[in-house]
Order: sequence, then C-alpha cells, then structure tokens
Amino acid sequence: MSKTIQCIIVDDEVIAREILENHLSKMEKISVVASCKNAIEAYGVLENNHIDLVFLDINMPEISGLQFAKSIPHYTKIIFTTAYREYAVEGFDLQAVDYLLKPISFDRFYQAIHKYFNETRLKKVAPSSLVEEKQNFMFVRADRKMIKVNFNEIQYIESSGDYIKIVREKGNVVTRETISNIEAKLPPSTFLRTHRSYIISLAHVVSFTNEHIDLKNKAIPISRSFKSSVLNKLESL
Repeated sequence: MSKTIQCIIVDDEVIAREILENHLSKMEKISVVASCKNAIEAYGVLENNHIDLVFLDINMPEISGLQFAKSIPHYTKIIFTTAYREYAVEGFDLQAVDYLLKPISFDRFYQAIHKYFNETRLKKVAPSSLVEEKQNFMFVRADRKMIKVNFNEIQYIESSGDYIKIVREKGNVVTRETISNIEAKLPPSTFLRTHRSYIISLAHVVSFTNEHIDLKNKAIPISRSFKSSVLNKLESL
C-alpha cells in the first residue's frame, strides 16, 4: 500500500489557500494536514507532525517564505507559490521542487505534483551508501576561502540564522549556509539531524534521553518533529 503524502499550505491570502485546497482535494494520495496563514502557524504544525511537502508562498509579512524554507526539516520538500516571477531564481537556489506562479491552474499544479513524485522515487533508487563511499570530506566557504572539513572531525553542526557552525576539536568553522544544504553533503549513516538547528556525529554520542543527546562537551536537543526518527536511529545502533 503506497504512503499518503502529508502536506501543508502556507499563504497569507485566503483565496490562494482555497485554490490550492481545491486542487489538492482531487489528489487521492495527498492529505492536507493544515492550511496556515503565516509561517508562525506553520512552525507549530511542523513541530507536531511529519510533513512531506509544503506549498509555500514567498511574499508573506513578518517571516517570508524564503526565510521559513531555510529552517524546515530536511525531509520536507517545498513547492513555492507567488505572484512575483522575480523570486523564482531564489526559490530554486533553495532546492525547491517547483515554483508556481499565481494564479495557479490545475494543469500547472499537477505538473508540480508529478515532479515531486518523480524526485522522491529517484532518491529511493539511488541509495545514499553509494555516495558515502566516494569521499569522506566536504569543502565549505569560510574566511574568503574554501576549507576542507573531514567528516570524522565533526562533533556537531549548529545553525544560527543564515550561518552554521561546524564544531571540531581542532577548531570550529563558521560558514554562511543553510543547515539543510550541509546535511545533504553528509553521510546519513554517521550523521543525524536532531533539530531544525542541529546535526550530530553519531561517533561522538555519549548518552541520550527522549529530550536530548549528550556529546562530550555539549547536550544537543531533540525536537518533537525529529524525535521518532532520531530515537529509532539511536536505538538501532
């Protein structure tokens, strides 16, 4: 039996939300968990649910869609929606599945859904273990140069705004990057996302509870949205 995709809509315009709700009602394998009028509402939904896909308006008050997109769980995919064509390049820089220009027709919406299913199928076909064997390091930009970071040196990674800090015994590296983009470069067999702001190295875990993971010199929180996958991974080691 195929999985039902859990999605949310985030848009400050009522009519825009209603159009997407109507389109999604025609899709048998997609369930709308919530329709949110701003990013703050959406954060609450993400904290308490495993969301596979977000239909996200870019131009919203207080917290824009682009800001919101940088802080959501790595497994949650994004389809941007907006009335402004100039945002398209920025949206694709955040590795969005697609970019829908309002008003959104059902045909264009269906193309985006088809693209989402194709991308998720391709990821299942290409196992991450094949990637892991090719290299054990990554390069990040810091201090106006590209710095080589060996995976076995990393203790944990912490996100703060538009920057992330890679914590190592021999010295930290701070780079302007999203935590999701960094996570995509790490081997999933040895690193684990525990929170929208934290990734840990499994080799440095000393102990754990349902709420946090103890490393040598740091307690890393486990957020509700990651708790199930984190505990399953840790308990299987």
